[in-house]
Amino acid sequence: MTRKVALITGAASGIGQALAVAFARSGVAVVGGFFPADPHDPQITRRLVQDAGGECLMAPLDVTDTTSVDALAECAVSAFGRIDYAVANAGLLRRAPLLEMTDERWNEMLDVDLTGVMRTFRAAARHIGEGGSMVAISSIAGGVYGWQDHAHYAAAKAGVPGLCRSLAVELAPRGVRCNAVIPGLIETPQSLDSKNSLGPEGLARAARAIPLGRVGRADEVASLVRFLCSDESSYLTGQSIVIDGGLTVRWPE
Repeated sequence: MTRKVALITGAASGIGQALAVAFARSGVAVVGGFFPADPHDPQITRRLVQDAGGECLMAPLDVTDTTSVDALAECAVSAFGRIDYAVANAGLLRRAPLLEMTDERWNEMLDVDLTGVMRTFRAAARHIGEGGSMVAISSIAGGVYGWQDHAHYAAAKAGVPGLCRSLAVELAPRGVRCNAVIPGLIETPQSLDSKNSLGPEGLARAARAIPLGRVGRADEVASLVRFLCSDESSYLTGQSIVIDGGLTVRWPE
């Protein structure tokens, strides 16, 4: 059987790193993109994938640069001969109240968190064929809820499901599926950032409102993404699936 290949953006930490390991455990080769200016060591992902018995190629990536995104897809094809799955996971999170929201801040956020998804899928779509799958990571901030001081982030994340629904229709004749995942409160380096997100104390407080009584783990989101890329979800496309421990369905108290 020919080995399948997954392209993952934002693969140096958090959900992207957990997904790389999940793919490795199922025999899928991984091509991971990482932003060189981030503090996360991409070689940790590579070692974790190898420890899981897989093969991983990590490459620098700037999802705001079409040339960079296209190069990552070409790198995957050059190294492994194909792309079967594309996961647009790279994201930016910054706090900015409306009265401090400059055009530059707004445009930067959408360029990474929404247009970056489009660039990733556009590059991958040139190579993905019958049975392929694309998944984008949204957020309950924008995908379900509003979030004060984060209107630009919420707007970008709200756009992701719409993009995926349209691409699901457009790519269906080629046998390619496209879905969005909407994570709730997940413990990742991004959510642990007290300056721009909730931080450890904020996550602990928020956990009390979650019916399952805790925040989620990156590997739990990765398992859902892996399912959406598998043959077990072969009739599932154009959907936005919330994974949040029941937070968005809880009755207000």
